Amino acid sequence: MWKDSESEIDFLDFDYLIGVLKDIIDNEDLLPATIGVYGDWGSGKSSLIKLAINDFEDNKNIVCLNFNAWLFESYEDAKASLLGSILDKICEEKKLSEKAKNIVQGLYKSVDKLKLFKKSFLFGMDIATTGGLFSALSILLTDFAKEDHTEMKDKIKENIKDEMNENSIRNDIKEFRKKFDDLLEETKIDKLIIFIDELDRCSPDTILSTLEAIRLFLFTGNTVFIIGADERQIAYAVKNKFKEIKGQEIDIGKEYLEKLIQYPIRIPRLNSKEMEFYMICLLLQKKLDTEKFAELIDYLNEQKREKFLDFDVDYELLINFDKDIADNTRDEINIAKQLSPILSAGLNGNPRQCKRFLNSLSMREKMASFRNVELDRKILAKIMLLEYFKPVLFETISSNLDDKGRSSHIREIENNDFQNNKEYEDDSWVKNWIDVEPSLAEKDLTKYLYFLRESNKGFSSIEPDISKEGKEVLKQLLSNSEIAEKNGLEKSKKLGNLDLQKILEILNSKLMDDDKLNKNAFKIFMRFAEVHKDLHGDAIKYLKSINPEKITRVQAPLILSFKNNLDNKEIMEDFINGLSSAVKEYINREGWYGNIKYV
Repeated sequence: MWKDSESEIDFLDFDYLIGVLKDIIDNEDLLPATIGVYGDWGSGKSSLIKLAINDFEDNKNIVCLNFNAWLFESYEDAKASLLGSILDKICEEKKLSEKAKNIVQGLYKSVDKLKLFKKSFLFGMDIATTGGLFSALSILLTDFAKEDHTEMKDKIKENIKDEMNENSIRNDIKEFRKKFDDLLEETKIDKLIIFIDELDRCSPDTILSTLEAIRLFLFTGNTVFIIGADERQIAYAVKNKFKEIKGQEIDIGKEYLEKLIQYPIRIPRLNSKEMEFYMICLLLQKKLDTEKFAELIDYLNEQKREKFLDFDVDYELLINFDKDIADNTRDEINIAKQLSPILSAGLNGNPRQCKRFLNSLSMREKMASFRNVELDRKILAKIMLLEYFKPVLFETISSNLDDKGRSSHIREIENNDFQNNKEYEDDSWVKNWIDVEPSLAEKDLTKYLYFLRESNKGFSSIEPDISKEGKEVLKQLLSNSEIAEKNGLEKSKKLGNLDLQKILEILNSKLMDDDKLNKNAFKIFMRFAEVHKDLHGDAIKYLKSINPEKITRVQAPLILSFKNNLDNKEIMEDFINGLSSAVKEYINREGWYGNIKYV
């Protein structure tokens, strides 16, 4: 299995992106700079940052800090956390002169003021009494536990009056950049590179506070901030903070980011060939020892540079490297080529979801081996594809095996016979799945389905998760707001098949409420299913599971609209036949029904 975290080996063709990063950082005319590394959840932002750090860490005159914003959330002020971490890193990396120590001491004092200022809010202190100034450094936080809070508030106010005033605060902020410049010069730091990761997982307040801290350095020395995030989440946080100007067509989130982030770099989604290479690398990593695998990766990357678009990992390529490796890794190469086209489309080119699929595959193989059962990996992988992307059809197949463990449903659809599965006749995903080797029509699937069911019961953590984008779409769909629902439906068109299937499953679970049909849930379910062609089959299966007596004329327009968007309207015939005469009458009057065309 593979760690569900960033990698220190480039399987994702990030070398050119790292090259762009280095080019910006090496050009002193472009510094100070802020670089945005943008990508979806699981796209490899953290891996890219990790790989980039490795390229700079060997230079003694360059200080690199990897700051995980999410880890510090809820513990202390975001600005203070970032500034304090930067100072800590400099003190750790450099031997400080007396002058540098004095500068650092002054900068730490500013950070402590920030921390105490935030604490004053936690204890209900009126900002007006302080003139909006920082709280005093001389009040120790531990004292709060020993004395009455009211008395402590009075002490804080007194100390603020004694130590702080408008001019001192203004000068403190004004001098911060200069002091920091002096520190870099005194410590002979050529470049300070701060990688900020996981910012998009933080609350809007934390995101804004971190960005405000970055602004302090925009004109400070040879400083580089590299922010790995989903730019949509950052833009949302900005919009949440700053209201739109009435009468002005301004996207304030976009405008803010463009001013703060000078050089945006966007990580593209993996296409089918890139997904194939990524899977090959993961599978071979487990097959080979560390040294041999490192040599193979170097060889493959060299071949990739030479051949570029014509690059393909196959037996002939590997035999030129090492015949024994080529012979021993045929299964891994075939599995990657078997799965990558469907996984790439279904997972929207997301490497993290791909890794989770392979982890689930590996988990099930291990469970079988513990019971001395041998599974054919190709068969298992093909069935898992169905489990992931067509759960309703998977359930139909797994519940209807003959006494030899074979599925008549699979036999029929592999022969292009959809008489018993009309819902999937025009489903492009199912047709692509049929073409994946091997054929399953005559295979005994009993042991495979056994371990799939067992893993579902005991290892739910390995099941596919809905992405952050998918969760946002689901939230909008369930918001009870027509505007939000419309936005959610539009955004859902950019999701992968896995997210769409999970959302449909969740929406289906909300259809019935205490044996009554939830009208709003039904509306959302039908509208969502209508706009996604590859969901039509599963949606109809779900509809057929509803007691037809629960469906009234209120739902008829939604059913009619859904039906009119089907390529093959006959697949709705069985479902509509089971509805009440009032519902059928509405559908008949409005248009097509059965084999009759109404004008």
